[in-house]
Amino acid sequence: MGKHPEALSFHEKALEIRQQSLSSNHSDLATSYSNIGSVHYSMGNYPKALLFYEKVLEIQQQSFLDNHPDLATTYNNIGSVHKYMGNYPEALSFLEKALEIRQRSLPPNHPCLIASCGNIGVVHDSMGNYPKARTFYEHAIRMGER
Repeated sequence: MGKHPEALSFHEKALEIRQQSLSSNHSDLATSYSNIGSVHYSMGNYPKALLFYEKVLEIQQQSFLDNHPDLATTYNNIGSVHKYMGNYPEALSFLEKALEIRQRSLPPNHPCLIASCGNIGVVHDSMGNYPKARTFYEHAIRMGER
């Protein structure tokens, strides 16, 4: 706890090293961008987190098939950032993409799939769409009980 600046510094150094030796669309660069984005997210610096997650998405869209689980994780991360920034329609768009990929690529009771339903429920809740939120919450609970 409280070591975010130090973590950020190490991740930025790792990124610099990777940028010197890898192509601009290498998946290891996406990993560095994601790590930096996650630190900014943890610090509540959502605009910066979004910037780095968008770089991850750009690389992944060039490198992965449309149903790759890592792509779902990035959509989820971007959706979560938008949620915390109060951009609920944007959040839903990305979170729904994550859910769609996870439904196609993961077993029906996978924790990431359950989390996706819960995340979408939270956004609907924040928007005042309580019946829809409840539907997603209940779906997440049912999956977790399997």
